[in-house]
Amino acid sequence: MGFLDALLGGRGKRVKGAAPDRLFAMTTAQVTLDTGLGLKHKQAAGIVFQPLETADFDAILAETEELLRGTAADTGTEVETHADEYRYRWLILRDPDFEDLVVALNTISTQLQGSGYGDRLLAAVFPFEDKGRPVYFIYNFKRGGYYPFIPAPGEQARDSERELRLKAQIGAELPFEEDVTRWFPLWEIPL
Repeated sequence: MGFLDALLGGRGKRVKGAAPDRLFAMTTAQVTLDTGLGLKHKQAAGIVFQPLETADFDAILAETEELLRGTAADTGTEVETHADEYRYRWLILRDPDFEDLVVALNTISTQLQGSGYGDRLLAAVFPFEDKGRPVYFIYNFKRGGYYPFIPAPGEQARDSERELRLKAQIGAELPFEEDVTRWFPLWEIPL
């Protein structure tokens, strides 16, 4: 069991199969985050998953990246890959159009789920900025819910009070992870 598996996995409530309506909830919530709360999206989003060392998985991933790069001519979405220190793979998307980012993340998750690799998906991450400070909304695929993560100044510190305030402010628009003990921080997000 890997580091992010321990953090994001776990027993209990899980969403079986694709739940695109949950991922797309961020599209409408982003309007409230921007206009109501002053959080500006950083024109990027990412998805992290645990890769498999198989030809089949590599082929599906290559096909998905090719599909995303093919639509980039129409949408302007840029696609990057990043492997973190725990050997998890990130697909990082950059686009000024927030809806294009959500659609691209849905494409990736749908491709992996449809190919039988949905259990490899860990999280989708939406970075925002609040007066120069990063604010992340993390969608946990295994639990089917969002939660905020706000790093605080200091080594491996977080602003839990602000995270709970954000849940109260936006919780009606997003399917939130109700168990706050499962609001795991993702340090060194490459966004």
